[in-house]
Amino acid sequence: MIKRLKLFSFSSWQQVFGEARTRILLWYLLIFAITFLIAIPAFRYKLYQRIDERVHQNMVEDMAAFNGLIKGETFAPNDALTEDDPEDTVIGPEQLKWLLAGNKQIAPPTSKEDLIGLFRAYLLYRLPKDDSYFITFIDGKFYKSSPRMRPKLLAKDSPLMQRWAKQTKPEQGEKEFSSPDLSKILYMVEPIKINGQTQGVFVIAHNTDDDRSETLEAVSVIIEVSSLVFVVSFILAWLAAGRVLAPLRTITTTAHAISESDLTQRLPARGKGELAELAMTFNEMMDRLEAAFATQREFINDAGHELRTPITIIRGHLELMGDDPQEQQETLTLVIGELDRMSRLVDDMILLAKAERLDFLQLATVNVADLTQELFVKAQALAERDWQIDAVAKGQIIVDRQRITEAVMNLAQNATQHTRKSDTISIGSAIAKGKVRFWVRDTGEGILLTDQKRIFERFARISNSRRRSEGAGLGLSIVRAIAEGHGGQVLLRSQLGKGSMFTIVLPLDPPQEMSAYAQHSHR
Repeated sequence: MIKRLKLFSFSSWQQVFGEARTRILLWYLLIFAITFLIAIPAFRYKLYQRIDERVHQNMVEDMAAFNGLIKGETFAPNDALTEDDPEDTVIGPEQLKWLLAGNKQIAPPTSKEDLIGLFRAYLLYRLPKDDSYFITFIDGKFYKSSPRMRPKLLAKDSPLMQRWAKQTKPEQGEKEFSSPDLSKILYMVEPIKINGQTQGVFVIAHNTDDDRSETLEAVSVIIEVSSLVFVVSFILAWLAAGRVLAPLRTITTTAHAISESDLTQRLPARGKGELAELAMTFNEMMDRLEAAFATQREFINDAGHELRTPITIIRGHLELMGDDPQEQQETLTLVIGELDRMSRLVDDMILLAKAERLDFLQLATVNVADLTQELFVKAQALAERDWQIDAVAKGQIIVDRQRITEAVMNLAQNATQHTRKSDTISIGSAIAKGKVRFWVRDTGEGILLTDQKRIFERFARISNSRRRSEGAGLGLSIVRAIAEGHGGQVLLRSQLGKGSMFTIVLPLDPPQEMSAYAQHSHR
C-alpha cells in the first residue's frame, strides 16, 4: 500500500512538472533568478558609486572653501555661527562674525600663528558633513580635527595620520581597511606653504561605512520586497497560465472523447491568437477526419453491397447446379464472369485507394497530338459507334500518360453504355490559357440535373439510364481522382435527350509537390 502511494505521489509530481505552464513558470523563475543575481550586485555597485561621487563633491566644495580662505578670497561659512567654544577663537566673536559674514575677506596667513588662527576659525565655523573629518597638522604634528572623536585608525599616531602630517604635495584617493569599525575612507590632502616652506597640512577624510550600511539595508529591503512580490506574482502567473492554457486541456479532453463512432466533438474558438488558431486548426482537422470516416464507412458499405451481389449469384448457381454437363458448363461460365466482375471491382477500389498517395502518378513529358490520336484509336475498339475527332491540340504537357489514357477510356466506355450504335461519340483536345483539355462528347440519352451532382460519387449510377451499366459505378470516381491527382478537375455538360460532354481540365504545369516527388523518384 505504501509503495503504491509512493508511486502515485511520484507520478503526480511528474505530471505536474511535465505540464506546459509548469515548464513556462520554471523558465520564468530561472530567468528572474539570473536577472536578480546580476541586478542586485549591479544595483549595489551603482549605489556605492553614487555615494562616492556625492562624498567626493562635498569634499571638493569643502577643500575649495578652505583654499579660498588661504588665498584671501571670499569665505562664507556654510552653517550658522555658534559660540559654543569661544576660547578656541583667536579673535573676539563679534570681530570674527564681522570678518566671516557676507563677502568679507581674510588676508592669507603669513606666519605659523596666522595659520593656527585660520585652522581654528575654519574648524569652528565650517562644520563637516556626517562621517566626514577636517584634520589639521602643524609642523608635521597633529593639531586639531573636527569633530574631535575619530575612528581608531585615524588616531593621531596611526600610520595614515603620520603619512598625512608629512605630506608636501596635494593628494586625493581612498584607503581600504580590514577593520570592522572602518572599511574604506576617502580623503583629500592639501599642504599649506608659507614663504616656500610647508607649515601645515589640511586633510578632509570621509568614512563610507555608515553610507554603505544604509545602502546594504536599502538593498536588503529591496530583496525582501522583490522576493515577496515575486512569490505573489508567481502564484498569480501560475493561475493566469492555467487560464491561458485552458484550451490545451480542452484539446486533450476532446481528443480523449473522440472515437471512431463519434467525431462530432469540437473546440470553442474564441478571440484571436495562437490558441484560437490552434482550436480552429483542430476543428478543421476534425471536419476532415469526420468527412473521411463518413466516406470510408459509405465506401465500405457500398463495396460490401457490390461484392455481396456476385457472391450471392455464385453461391445460388453452385448450390442449384446439377449433374448435366451442359448445365455445369453454363454455371461455370457464369461464375467466371461474376469473379471477373469482382476482380475489376477490387482493382478499381485499389486504384482509388492509391489515388491519395504521392506515387499515384508517374509524370513525363507527353505530346498532346500523339496522345489524342492514340486515345481515339483505342476508343474505337470499345463499341460500334460513330466515332469522331473534334480537335487535336499541339504542344507538350507533363502528365501521367497511362492514367490520362485510363481516365479518357473510362469516359469513352461510359459513353458507349448510354448511347446506341447510331449515336456519335467524339474525342478531342485543346490547349488554352495555361490549361489542357481532353473531352468525350456523345449524342446519347443525357443525364438529369439531379444526377449530375452525384454522378462522380463512388458506386453512383444515373437513374434514367435505359440499360444497366456493366461496371460497379466507380469509373467516373476514378476519372475525377486522376484529374485531381494532376491538380485539375472534371467538368460535365449534359442535356437530357441530347447527350453529354465530359471534359478533363489539367494545368500545363503540375503542382510543385508532384514535380518534386517525380524528380526525387527518378534519381
